[in-house]
Amino acid sequence: MVSVVHSVAAQSDPEVSIATLSEGLSAEECVRLRAAADFARVCYGDEALGTGEGVWPHALGMALIVAGLRLDVDSRCAALLFAVPGLLAKGDEAVAQEQIEAHFGRSVAQLVAGVTRLNRLRPIARGFLSDPGEDPQEAKAQIEVLRKMLLAMVEDIRVVLLRLASRTQTLRYYAAHPAELRATVARETLELYSPLANRLGVWELKWELEDLSFRFLHPDLYKKIAVQLDEKRIEREQFITDAIARLRTELATVGVADAEIYGRPKHIYSIWNKMRKKCVEFSEVYDVRALRVIVDEVKDCYTVLGIVHNLWTPIPKEFDDYISNPKGNYYRSLHTAVRCPDGRSLEVQVRTRDMHRHAELGVAAHWRYKEGSKAPNAEDYDEKIALLRQLLQWKDEVADSADWVRRYKQAELDETIYVLTPQGRVVPLPRGATPLDFAYRVHTDLGHRCRGARVNGALVTLNTQLENGQRVEIISAKQGGPSRDWLNPAQGYLTTPRARAKARQWFASLAQEESLAEGRTLVMRELQRIGMANANLDEVAGRLGLAGSDEMLVAFARGEVGPRALQVAARGEAPVEATPELASPIRKPKAKDGDSGILIVGVDKLLTQLAGCCKPAPPDAIVGFVTRGKGVSIHRADCSNVANMSARHPERLIETAWGNASKGSGSGVFAVDVVVEANDRQGLLRDVSEVFSREKINVTAVNTLSRAGMARMGFTVEIGDITHLKRTLGLIREVSGVVGARRA
Repeated sequence: MVSVVHSVAAQSDPEVSIATLSEGLSAEECVRLRAAADFARVCYGDEALGTGEGVWPHALGMALIVAGLRLDVDSRCAALLFAVPGLLAKGDEAVAQEQIEAHFGRSVAQLVAGVTRLNRLRPIARGFLSDPGEDPQEAKAQIEVLRKMLLAMVEDIRVVLLRLASRTQTLRYYAAHPAELRATVARETLELYSPLANRLGVWELKWELEDLSFRFLHPDLYKKIAVQLDEKRIEREQFITDAIARLRTELATVGVADAEIYGRPKHIYSIWNKMRKKCVEFSEVYDVRALRVIVDEVKDCYTVLGIVHNLWTPIPKEFDDYISNPKGNYYRSLHTAVRCPDGRSLEVQVRTRDMHRHAELGVAAHWRYKEGSKAPNAEDYDEKIALLRQLLQWKDEVADSADWVRRYKQAELDETIYVLTPQGRVVPLPRGATPLDFAYRVHTDLGHRCRGARVNGALVTLNTQLENGQRVEIISAKQGGPSRDWLNPAQGYLTTPRARAKARQWFASLAQEESLAEGRTLVMRELQRIGMANANLDEVAGRLGLAGSDEMLVAFARGEVGPRALQVAARGEAPVEATPELASPIRKPKAKDGDSGILIVGVDKLLTQLAGCCKPAPPDAIVGFVTRGKGVSIHRADCSNVANMSARHPERLIETAWGNASKGSGSGVFAVDVVVEANDRQGLLRDVSEVFSREKINVTAVNTLSRAGMARMGFTVEIGDITHLKRTLGLIREVSGVVGARRA
């Protein structure tokens, strides 16, 4: 892969540093680079960073690392100028941007601006990592979002590489100048930056970032493993070089000369990770030194394996054939561990080029194995990381950096944006999302009560499209709900399916609550009318075949349960199923008007209603009067109103009779008015009411008037038939003081 230049020694001599920075550049590019270095040195002066390191030494070290990555001249200039926007023109970034573009070109200015944007994320990341919250899963998810946010907020992959170089230089400074803050920086590096270096395939930076961070966080463990390793890094690398040379010579003798062999000594952090995960001692880590052999065909894999086992002694139980038995993610390779003559162990992996491409860039990518990431819906993200890796490998062959940038933009992670809450939490949203989408993503209730939003401190409309890195603050009401305008696609308030679904659920719940309240009013009124106000609603619902009282109330409000079905269920006189006309609580179209208990002679399917003036009840002689818009009004034949109506509109009178369902069946109740006259005395109303109660007659209204020692009481009662009423009136007449009792 890449070989990073260690910059500490080079920084002691500015001319050596510039010469190192200029390696691989043309004469014209060297002039540009020197001009950038001179400009930066004058601008920075003796300024220092928050870590205590001087700005100029940090910029120079960062540029040397970038040169080691063999990035172009624009990247090296941007590394030198990374802190200019914060120092030039009194912190006016726009002015600084214009000056950088004027002197060094638009590309350099854009790279510097990208680094500046990423630097603003440092307080957010540091604040979250210092207090990740109580839920480990949520904390892990937030860290993953922060990693993706770092990639998504840049338009050029070189910005991420510049940020990685800057962090590497910071850790190098802390290695030489220990400070209290370095533990925090190390923790942030292990959570954010080394996984990014791993994903992008910048192995050299990844190893250094991890080893230095591990050294700062666990110095005793680091020293212990370093002692056990018992050799310097250069010696370990030389061992790998010798092993590669020996194996290549042997492979050439059997005709496998085109094999690609490379390796590296395992770094200290990786050794500790394996010891921790496998719960083994250092002596049981057999891949401290490792080789990878890549060949053209599968048969060559087994040829290489045979030669490896002939050269070195195989370690028992340390051979895995993932070619014949692939892993679940279709990872395929041969793994073996051998013991060299000097006693040191060596792991060798053998695979074909197709297997290697799948392992490094496919669904079995090395970084997923290392990080154990199983984030859902990550396939597209994996493909883009794979393309970015290919670009990093391919860039060495590209002469025109503009072409490299163009290719990078094809891999831009543009489906998701990352915005911030006022507390610094990162919230991922689809591109095109609005403040309303953000509010619903944070919490459903916040979305319902959202009334406005501030983006980076400025008030915006609720259909404003958000961008990466913006800080969003929601202005909410104490109570309330969404507007129906939010569901109008043309107005662009809600763009995410989740937010739209939440708003629709609110309106559906509102309709349900309204139906519930209406049903409760209607049911209680009906139960009071039949004298069953204290009925257990859950039991009534059960008799109707419904799950609970709420379902019954909603069904009654919607007309799915009728009054007669409710009456039968409330009284418990017979199971609803036993009554054919009430067998189902769901109201069906009536086959004929006779079902209502009233027969309209010669006419079918007419709406009927009992007149309130005379309150007819079976077996009163009745007559119908055809009204305008309210069907047929049923009156007693002796009703005075009927006489008046017959004189004016005789053509609208219609012959009517009680149906069989109303003739003493007790299946219905009828409201009638009763008048009781008596000598007034204390307890009179109580005694009369007791008669109604004993006869199980529901009283729906009472009106009393007392004058000159006489009391006149009017009752509206519900009865099944006139016979029952006559018996009750006879009992009332027997009450002490009652002069008369009659139907009004």
